[in-house]
Amino acid sequence: MSKEFNIKQTDYNAILRQAVAQIRHARTMIAKQVNSAANSVYWNLGKLLFEKHLEEGYGSGVVKQLSVDLKNEFPDMGLSPRNLWNMKRFYERYYQADTKLLRSVAVLPWGHNLLLLDKVQSLSAVEFYANEVITKGWTRDLLLNAIKMDSYNLAQTQVTSNNFNQTLPTISAEYANEVFKSTYNLGFLGIKEPVKELELEKRLISKIRNFILELGKGFTFIGNQYRLEYNNKEYFVDMLFFHRGLRSLVAVELKIGSFKAEYVGKMNFYLSLLDKLERGENENQSIGIILCADRDHLDVEIALQDVNKPIGVSEYKLLLPKDELQALLINEIKASEKE
Repeated sequence: MSKEFNIKQTDYNAILRQAVAQIRHARTMIAKQVNSAANSVYWNLGKLLFEKHLEEGYGSGVVKQLSVDLKNEFPDMGLSPRNLWNMKRFYERYYQADTKLLRSVAVLPWGHNLLLLDKVQSLSAVEFYANEVITKGWTRDLLLNAIKMDSYNLAQTQVTSNNFNQTLPTISAEYANEVFKSTYNLGFLGIKEPVKELELEKRLISKIRNFILELGKGFTFIGNQYRLEYNNKEYFVDMLFFHRGLRSLVAVELKIGSFKAEYVGKMNFYLSLLDKLERGENENQSIGIILCADRDHLDVEIALQDVNKPIGVSEYKLLLPKDELQALLINEIKASEKE
């Protein structure tokens, strides 16, 4: 016999979001445990080959025979000669590395680790990419795209474009600067032609889980074109999230072109409405992120100078194919500016 559905829809949605988050967290933890166990085996096999001083050429016959015998015993483990040599490379690369790096690579899928072995030389860069995979759930293809774009070096040189230090308490400002990035990678959208803002938003909504992973830990999606009503007028926020750690609503406005100072005024107004109409009793003030194709740091600095709401301006990048997409975006920006 069915029971009456006697709670508010918003309360039910919150329960559903929390349940989904719990299941996804559990699946992630299970995947990490599986990867860690497999990598532990590969590490020990690589250590064995290393300690026996087996090298390609001199030890190739030994490793070939070892592969045959191990595959007879464990046919489902991918113990080809090439993979055995990769295990030795894996051990050689990291056996003198610090514990923090070892923990990061230990939970990655083996294919991701092979990509890092082949494409990334610096151990600090390996740690950066490994942590990005862990926090954002990158597939191997997204990891490859990030490496091709040299995301590690880009992250080292990025200038923060926000006013968090001026508008948030010190502890919250430090946390917000860790949570929000200067550049977001939207390569998972697979965009290969010019798009308008609503189309970009529609594609992000269709792959909202990927977008949340790119944003980072702690985000819960509330809705897109989120309606706010005040003084008999309607306003719509492109995308609205809640961040558990910051305990803040996060409004995201999407812009297909370059940053313009007037975007800050609009976001400031939306944040005032969110704080007045939607902010919970124990929640902190709302935060705004303007996500655009390009921004000039000095323009952002001036635009945010006397604003009392926490607002950040970030760029997004569409990865494939890079040259073609850049040309298309430039044309789209020019066209939108003419309009």
